[in-house]
Amino acid sequence: MTITELFSNFRSDCDGSSVKRFLVLFILLQALWINTSIAQSTPKTVIAVSGDGIHKILIKNGFDPIKYYKEFVRLNKKNISRSNGLFIGKKYTLPVAKEGDTKTTTGDNKTINFPLFGKKYSKVPIESNVLKGAVYYLISGHGGPDPGAVAKRSGKTISEDEYAYDVTLRLARSLLSQGAEVYLIIQDKNDGIRDENILKVDYDEVNYPDQKIPRSQKLRLRQRTASVNKLFKQNGSAYQRLVVTHVDSRSQRQKIDVFFYHHKNSKSGKRLADNLQSTFKKKYAKYQPNRKYTGTVETRSNLYVIRNTLPPVVYIELGNLKNTVDQKRILNATNRDALAKWISEGLALDYSKSK
Repeated sequence: MTITELFSNFRSDCDGSSVKRFLVLFILLQALWINTSIAQSTPKTVIAVSGDGIHKILIKNGFDPIKYYKEFVRLNKKNISRSNGLFIGKKYTLPVAKEGDTKTTTGDNKTINFPLFGKKYSKVPIESNVLKGAVYYLISGHGGPDPGAVAKRSGKTISEDEYAYDVTLRLARSLLSQGAEVYLIIQDKNDGIRDENILKVDYDEVNYPDQKIPRSQKLRLRQRTASVNKLFKQNGSAYQRLVVTHVDSRSQRQKIDVFFYHHKNSKSGKRLADNLQSTFKKKYAKYQPNRKYTGTVETRSNLYVIRNTLPPVVYIELGNLKNTVDQKRILNATNRDALAKWISEGLALDYSKSK
């Protein structure tokens, strides 16, 4: 029953003074209802400032940038450039959040809801602001129609792209927890962070923000490179770094440690690789004191992504998928988590030295 209907029924049963008292209450309730309706139906707007892009403005306001990207573009298409850039000083309408999708705050502890990490790991606690101001683009190797290197383990097929992606998700989560802005260039909305040893091979990964990955290797590399460069231009003068993760494929006998590539002409890229290598050396010395770490830093300017992306880049090989010892290291979820955390520490070290 509506407020108007309730008032009509009440008026027919009461005397004049009761009707007057109820009339005052009725007017107040109507005003409250109208104001509440307006508040609920009026979407929140924000003003874009220097350095804002769609991804950044969504994260700043507590939205999952993957889930709400298209809706933001639809709502604001008149004030967005052809390359989906924002204009400083323009007002932008934020999407209406679905329950459970926005950033939640409890006391001094903030938590980001990031569904791409899967149900178990979607809630990301913000532990520090160590990486506040840093922007990272993360590319996990291959994906979509290209699984990368493949091998057999316990009679099942394992593929490079699944393990590189899992480490990359764990890395992204660690970076976000320290206040960084993170763009996952390769995404799989169904997988999330997985703790199984054998990760099921699938082919449904997409390229940021939601592009089908082509079969042609050349087109795939161009696509992810274009995504990074577009975002790099939108993020202006911020500290920006690209991290590419792969799992190498070599002779079955050849066991390798994590090693790093950078562009030969990039001082920032070399420093980034060196800081990652030094972090891994310290970790190996602490956790495997009887085993020498042999991971190297080298230049590989002939690799398409290294040669054509704009931000300083480090290209990481996590191990040899064909080697049984390396398989044990990569297939174990605890080890994948350690790899991600060590990479995160190396990135934080580089960021601290850039200030």
